[in-house]
Amino acid sequence: METLQLLQQHLPPFALDIFRLCVWLVLLTVIFVPLEKLYARHPQKIFRKGILADLGYYFISSLLPSRILVAPMAVLAWGLHYIVPGGLHEWVANLPLWARFAAAMVIGEFGFYWGHRWTHEIPLLWRFHSIHHSAEQIDWLVNTRAHPVDMVFTRLCGFIPMYVFGLAQPIGKPLDVLPLLVMLLGTVWGFFIHANLRWRFGWLEWLISTPAFHHWHHTNDGSTLINKNYASMLPFVDKLFGTFYLPKKQWPVTYGINEAMAPGLAGQLLQPFLYRKTPSG
Repeated sequence: METLQLLQQHLPPFALDIFRLCVWLVLLTVIFVPLEKLYARHPQKIFRKGILADLGYYFISSLLPSRILVAPMAVLAWGLHYIVPGGLHEWVANLPLWARFAAAMVIGEFGFYWGHRWTHEIPLLWRFHSIHHSAEQIDWLVNTRAHPVDMVFTRLCGFIPMYVFGLAQPIGKPLDVLPLLVMLLGTVWGFFIHANLRWRFGWLEWLISTPAFHHWHHTNDGSTLINKNYASMLPFVDKLFGTFYLPKKQWPVTYGINEAMAPGLAGQLLQPFLYRKTPSG
C-alpha cells in the first residue's frame, strides 16, 4: 500500500496507468497461460503469430477508448437530461445498487449486442472490427485486439440505453459507478471467453457466455456459421434476435477472416482508413 502511495506521488498519471496495466498483464498471464496449457482446446504456442501486435493493442485498448469517450459521454448525458423524464431517473436512482447493476447489465447488453452486430453488417464499421476477427489463433489476449474506433463505437452503443434509463449516472450520485462496474466485469469476462480453453458448462451456457459460445463467433468455418453469438455476456439476447449458435460438442476448426490484414500493429491501425472491406467472419 505504501509503495502504491509513493508511486502516485512521484509518477505522472499516464506513467502510473502504464504501471497498473503492466501489473494487470502479469496477473492475467499468470492466470491464463497455465490454464491454456493444461486445458487447451487447440494446441498452440504461447508466442503465437501476432502476439506482439496484441500486446500493443492491450495497452492501446486500455488507455485510448476511455479518454476518447469522455466528451461524447458528457454530451450524451447532458442531452438525455432534457429528453428523458426526470421522474424515471429519480425512481431508478432510489433503487439499491444490486438492482441497478443487474438492470444495467441486461439493458446495456442490448446496446452492446446491436453495436457489435452493426460492426459486422455495416461495411464502414467492419473495416475497423475486422481487425479483431483477423486473429487466426484464439487465446485470452485476443480480447484486446481491437481498433480504438471499434471500441468507442461499441461502448457508446452499450452506454446509450443505460443513460436513457438513468442507470449510468443516477441522480444524486457523485461517482458514476455503474458504467465502471459494467465495463470492468465485461473486460474481465472478455479475457475468459476468448481463452483457448476446452471447458464446457452444460446448461449454464444458455445463461452466460463461455469460451465455446464466443469461439463460434470467431469461426471462419463457412458462410452459414459466421455472424453468430454477438452478445458479450448474455446469450439470451442472441436467442431473442435469432443469432444464437452453440452445438453441444463441436468447436470451430478455423478462425480469422478471408480479407488480407496488415501484419503489424501500425499497419492494422491505419488499414481501416485506407481500404474498403465487406463483412466477413
